[in-house]
Amino acid sequence: MYADSRRSGALTLLLALVVTACAGGVVAAGDTPPGPGGTGVAEVEDPAVANLDPALAEALRLASQAAAADGVTIQVTSGWRSPEHQERLFREAVATYGSEQEASRWVAPRDRSAHVSGDAVDLGPTAAVEWLSRHGARFGLCQVYGNEPWHFELRPEAPREGCPAPYADPRYDPRLQ
Repeated sequence: MYADSRRSGALTLLLALVVTACAGGVVAAGDTPPGPGGTGVAEVEDPAVANLDPALAEALRLASQAAAADGVTIQVTSGWRSPEHQERLFREAVATYGSEQEASRWVAPRDRSAHVSGDAVDLGPTAAVEWLSRHGARFGLCQVYGNEPWHFELRPEAPREGCPAPYADPRYDPRLQ
């Protein structure tokens, strides 16, 4: 099963991260920037973590250990999302922002979301985001969108080459076209 193939990476990640989840399992990237006030440690069965790409989970584990040595705790406020949940978030964003084009600045459609594939995480609190913006490239963790500083994805070349410049927002990301 899909979740089983990612479970060992998620278990390792959970040892190092405080994982927060809202009642629906995740927080939409465009809803509210991640911040303090986590609700506790999620179970390894939490699909928001268990379904992350194993390489992303390992990078987060390593970054979390290094951040902790600097007194910073990294929280995953949103990880993997089901296609249905992502579709609901997109529809809600369309209702909020008035058009699909404007909504796509904050929420990708289900068939193009890196959250649905397990390749993206939204992180917090602010101190963790700031720490990762300075040190994330060492672990391959890069901010992808200028308007979503909490959104990180794995860029395996980043430890050697640094993180690429972020896109202004998801509308400029060629992967989402």
